[in-house]
This record gives sequence, C-alpha cells and structure tokens, in this order.
Amino acid sequence: MRRLKKIILFSVIGLVLIIFVILGIEATFQRQTQDLIYKEISEIPHSETVIILGASVHADGKLSPILKDRVDTAIKLYENGIVENFLVTGDHRSDDYNEVAAMTNYLQKNGIDKSLITSDHAGLDTYDSMYRAGRVFNIEDAIVVTQNFHLPRTLFIAQNLGLDYHGFAADQSAYQTEYRLKQREKLANLKALWEVLLKKKPHSLQAFIH
Repeated sequence: MRRLKKIILFSVIGLVLIIFVILGIEATFQRQTQDLIYKEISEIPHSETVIILGASVHADGKLSPILKDRVDTAIKLYENGIVENFLVTGDHRSDDYNEVAAMTNYLQKNGIDKSLITSDHAGLDTYDSMYRAGRVFNIEDAIVVTQNFHLPRTLFIAQNLGLDYHGFAADQSAYQTEYRLKQREKLANLKALWEVLLKKKPHSLQAFIH
C-alpha cells in the first residue's frame, strides 16, 4: 500500500511539473512576441508580403472557416495598401488534398491577380512554412496572418530563424473547434521549441512554385 501511495504521489508531481512546463513555454512565447503582433489594421506598417498559413480545406475545395478568415484578412491588408503580394503556404502532400490551390483559387476569385501570388506547396507545418518563407522564398519583411492563438508560436519560430516578421490576427468569427485548437496549441509549442533548439531543417528545401 505504501509503495502504491508513493507511485501515485510521484505521478501527480510529475503531471503537475509537465503542466507547469507547458504553461511556462506558452507564457514565454507570448511575452517574447507580444510587441510583434498588431491589434489594429491602422497600426501595421507597410510590408512587401503577407504570408497566409494553411489550414484545413473541405473535400470540395472550400476553405474551412479558420482558413477563410486568414485569406479574407490578407485581402483586407492588400486592399488597404499595407502589402503588395501574397505567399500562400500549406499542405499539399497528396493529389486529393491541396490547401495552397484552394487559397490561390479563393484569392483569384476575389480579385487578386495570379502574378501577385507565390505558392509554397511544402509548408507542411508552421515551422516549415516560416523556414521556407525566409530561406527558400527569400522573404525578409512580412506580415503573417493567422488566428491570435497561433501567432505567438508562429512569430517565436520566425524570430528564432532571424526573420523580421510581424503578425496580425485573423479572428473575424468564433470557431466551433477553437477550444480544442487552443489546447492543441499548447502541445504544438513544445514541438516548436524542440525544432528551434535543434535548428531543424524542413521536409523540403525545393521551391515547388506552381
């Protein structure tokens, strides 16, 4: 019985420590990037490129609400003269799933000329997208558009890659999966810290411009 109590005690202590580490990393990301995130569109300085990070796409090619808000926000930045062109980066691991084509098609349907859109078909995760934006597509100055809960991790990665990127939140609506995504983000922070510390190379260093 005494041994069982010790096992339970150590398990509880271990769980508490893990929670503190996860929350500590989240707080660190937020603290280090808070000055890089703009709250109002009027505050954003002119940047050459807006980077749109991919998210889920429906089977018919329709953007999920989260991705639609990201692209709509990027269009708003362009229409306000804040950015000049677009980098769309996302997952295109198979022929029947293509976040990049879906974003590109949506941009064009909303009046964005194809010549202003650069496509990164190998942005398989946030780290790869940031790394490739800077090292493969040579984007030095950019506004990154994604949801507010995702921006600290995104900009922490960019900052540690030596990239001068800022962020603007695409939270234009409430999302049914928002709570789950915020909890997932806490674990994704661990992965991002590990990738930064290891100076990980992305899955691909080819441009794949289509």
